[in-house]
Amino acid sequence: MRVIADDNRACILEALPNVILAIRPDGVIVDANAAAESFFEIGKPILIGQELSRLVPFGSPILALIEQVRERGSAINEYRIDLGRPGAEGERRVDVHCAPLPDSEGGVLVVLQERTIADKIDRQLTHRGAARTVSGLAAMLAHEIKNPLSGIRGAAQLLESSVGDADRALTRLICEETDRIVRLVDRMEVFSDSRPLEREKVNIHVVLDHVKRVARSGFARHIRFIENYDPSLPPVAANRDQLVQVFLNLVKNAAEAIGDSIDGEIELSTAFRPGVSLRTAGDKRPVGLPLEFCVRDNGRGVPEDIAAHLFDPFVTTKTSGTGLGLALVAKIVNDHGGIVECESHPRRTTFRILMPMYRNKDEEKRADERRARRHHSAAEETEPAPTERRS
Repeated sequence: MRVIADDNRACILEALPNVILAIRPDGVIVDANAAAESFFEIGKPILIGQELSRLVPFGSPILALIEQVRERGSAINEYRIDLGRPGAEGERRVDVHCAPLPDSEGGVLVVLQERTIADKIDRQLTHRGAARTVSGLAAMLAHEIKNPLSGIRGAAQLLESSVGDADRALTRLICEETDRIVRLVDRMEVFSDSRPLEREKVNIHVVLDHVKRVARSGFARHIRFIENYDPSLPPVAANRDQLVQVFLNLVKNAAEAIGDSIDGEIELSTAFRPGVSLRTAGDKRPVGLPLEFCVRDNGRGVPEDIAAHLFDPFVTTKTSGTGLGLALVAKIVNDHGGIVECESHPRRTTFRILMPMYRNKDEEKRADERRARRHHSAAEETEPAPTERRS
C-alpha cells in the first residue's frame, strides 16, 4: 500500500468531520482543523491562540481529562460530555478522545465527536419504528373495529324506535360514540397507505407561503410570522400536498403552544446544510439530506417527560388531542427519506426537517458516474506497488 505523503496529512485532517485540537501545556490551542472552526463558530486565525477553558463551560470535564492525560502519559476516552458553550442555547454532547502529543512535553491532542447527529439518527430510527407500528395498527383497526361498530350503530338505531324517551337518549349516545370511534379510525387509516410516493420538483418556499396564508386566515391570525429563507435553495424531491400537510400540522402545533399570547411569533426558515446523509433499508447508498426546513415558535415548549416520545402515536399534551398529528408528520417525512427533530427550550421550540434535494434522472446518472470514478481512483491508490526485480 502506498504511504501517504506528509504534505497530504494536513489535507486529511482538514477533511475529517471530527473536531481536532492541539493543546499546549498552558491550555492554549496551537492548531485546529476546519471541523473545529465549525463546532466553535470561530475562524482558525482567532481560534488558534485561545485558551480552551474560555470555549467550554466552567469546570468542564474535558479540562480534567487533559490534565489526566498529562499525568498518566496515556490516552483517555470519555463519552457524552456536555460541551455547550457559555451563553449558547442548548446542549452539545460529544465523545472525547485525549492523547499525548508526540514530541511535545505536556502537549495534548483532543478529538471531539459530536453526538447530536448520531443521537438524532437513533431517534429517527425509533420514529420510523413507531410509524411502522401505527401503520399496522391502523390496518388492523380498519378491519377489526369498523365492521363491528357499524353493527352496534345499526342495532342502536333499531332500538331507538322501540324504547321510551328516557332510553332514547342512551341509544343516541351509543350512535354518537360509535361515530366518534369511526372518525378516529378514519384518521389513522392514512398511516396504512402503502401506495408508492409520487414525488416531483417542489419549491419549498411556495409551500411555506401557502401554509402561512392558510394559518393567518384561521388558527394563527393573532400570531406574527417571520420568514428567514435562503432564496438560492434548490427544489426538494417531494409530494407537494403531503408537504403542505406536514407544515400545516407543525404551524398549528406551534400556534397552539403559543396560545393567546400577545407577542406570539412563528419563524419559518430554510437553509442548505450539506454533510448529513442517511442510509435506510433498501437504499444502495446513503442519501444526502442537505435541505433544512424549520418551524420555530416562542410558545410554552415541550414538557421534558414527553420530549423523547413526541413523534410516537397517541402522545399529546392537549386535553382534546388524539396525538396523531406529529406521528403523521414523522411518517410523511420518513416516506420522503428525511429526518424530523424537535429541540425545545423556554420560549424557543424548533421543529427541524432535513430532506433530499430534487435531481432529475440525468443528474442522478452523472452523480453515480462520479461516485464510480472516485471508487475506482481510491482502489488504484491502494493497489500494492510493483516489486522491483533484481538481476
